[in-house]
Amino acid sequence: MGEVVGLRVFVDGPNGGNPVPLVRHAAGMSAQDMQAVASRYGHESAFVFASDTPEADWALRFFVPRHEMEMCGHATVGALWALRAWGEWTAPTARVQTRSGLVDALWDAARQQVWVSQPLVEQSVLAPALAARVRDVLDPHQRAHWHGAVVNARTSRTKTLARVGSVAELDALVPSLEQIESCCAAADSTGLYPYALAAPQDGAPAVAARQFPRASGYPEDAATGIAAAALWGHLASTGAVPLGTPDQAATTTVLQGVAMGCPSAIALRARFGADGRPVGCWLGGRVVWSAL
Repeated sequence: MGEVVGLRVFVDGPNGGNPVPLVRHAAGMSAQDMQAVASRYGHESAFVFASDTPEADWALRFFVPRHEMEMCGHATVGALWALRAWGEWTAPTARVQTRSGLVDALWDAARQQVWVSQPLVEQSVLAPALAARVRDVLDPHQRAHWHGAVVNARTSRTKTLARVGSVAELDALVPSLEQIESCCAAADSTGLYPYALAAPQDGAPAVAARQFPRASGYPEDAATGIAAAALWGHLASTGAVPLGTPDQAATTTVLQGVAMGCPSAIALRARFGADGRPVGCWLGGRVVWSAL
């Protein structure tokens, strides 16, 4: 088995970001080996393989303590940042193979950060009874004020989005954790993602969010790139956050992990096609080495 190194991804302060145990040379590891790594460290873990297609530079696999994931945003950002730091990725762009498809990446030399691609969002509104159940699970004491519909949104995995009235109410949520898995199953999603509009960050729009995963083996995520991409796609589709232009895409920051004491910031901006129309988004953020 390859050596396991530690990263924290989407860091926005002390103890911030989401940890990633990363195996640089995973060739020969079985699924059981990889899941054992995720179980040992208790976090989404990433494993780097040689690609089996000429279209990609590397292949990545991802495990949480309870199962394999087709795609993990923060682990992809972290793995590519590490490959850059090790001198294995030297070009301006890269492409990685995941079980959810090919993911494009850009190296941002000015920020010393990675941007990875996500496709256009797919979304649907939950029926009123199911929406009420989601809100009851997230807020069993009915202290929060909720706005708008509850929406399932997907770029790589489906997340259930529910807007809370304020950031303070979001941070104060104490969900019925024992009901999260069955609620997500009923909604056919992989996590509940309540959010609230936040004060701008450095003049740019910001949204605060929390992620309660369906069945990952831990109750809450400090930073969830795929959920943030789904949220950004939903908000962009309603005009709640700006797109900018192909020459100057507007950046929105999703703040997560604050209620856990792990402040995280996920940057998102529109990804434009050759015709100037949005074809999805780029997500990125700060990565640091970390002890496991």
